[in-house]
Amino acid sequence: MVLTAVRGALGFLTRLPVGTEEEAWTAFRRTPAAFVLAAYPIGALIALPVGVGAWLIPEIEGTVAALLLVGVIGLTGVNHADGIADLGDAAVVHGGPEQRRAVMKDTTVGVGAVLALTSTLVGLALAGLALAGCPPLIAVGVVVAGEVGTKLGMAAIACLGTAAHEGLGSAFTAETDPRGLLAPAAAALFALGATGWSPAAPAAVLVGLSTGVVVMVWARRALGGVSGDVFGGANELGRVLALHAGVIAWTLS
Repeated sequence: MVLTAVRGALGFLTRLPVGTEEEAWTAFRRTPAAFVLAAYPIGALIALPVGVGAWLIPEIEGTVAALLLVGVIGLTGVNHADGIADLGDAAVVHGGPEQRRAVMKDTTVGVGAVLALTSTLVGLALAGLALAGCPPLIAVGVVVAGEVGTKLGMAAIACLGTAAHEGLGSAFTAETDPRGLLAPAAAALFALGATGWSPAAPAAVLVGLSTGVVVMVWARRALGGVSGDVFGGANELGRVLALHAGVIAWTLS
């Protein structure tokens, strides 16, 4: 059951050709821990080129940053980026939850979406530049821990959030409750040691989780609840903030 759920999570969170069957999708929706368990291989795949770049060509920071961007976009695609774009449009709307949700369904790309996407990509690139200045093992650990923390944030949204309407958001929130967050939290504990004694990994995990919770609270007030875009937006924003938090914690330690 758990392995099937993890396959479903990988199919949902990445472009890997796995977990696309109905059985895997159903198991994933009912297993919040699959978010976190899938984050370990996802983080490792993203971290591999970053670690190699930080080891072989640390003086060419721009290349390491490019490797991070290529790793993230190449592995995860753009489905979740659509979430941050829609949240950006909703955030700049003057009106209640209904007006904001209506804007999110509009296929027209607004100024809020452009700003949100641009800020996320720039933030990710700058995180890559910062990672280039870290020892390779620290850089790899921060990337993995950041991914785990971000997916723990998504699990928190599934367990603690209430859907604004029927759709992708309700597919997760209807299948679990706050008690379901215990298993994802336990699965995330392993990531705390990803950078050894450095506080970089714990910082990345904590900020990734906190970002998901903050996005959920904002969505509850501004949108009337969570949706698929909220999950996607929390994923993209959480990754960027978690990476920066990890590098800052390592630098200050």
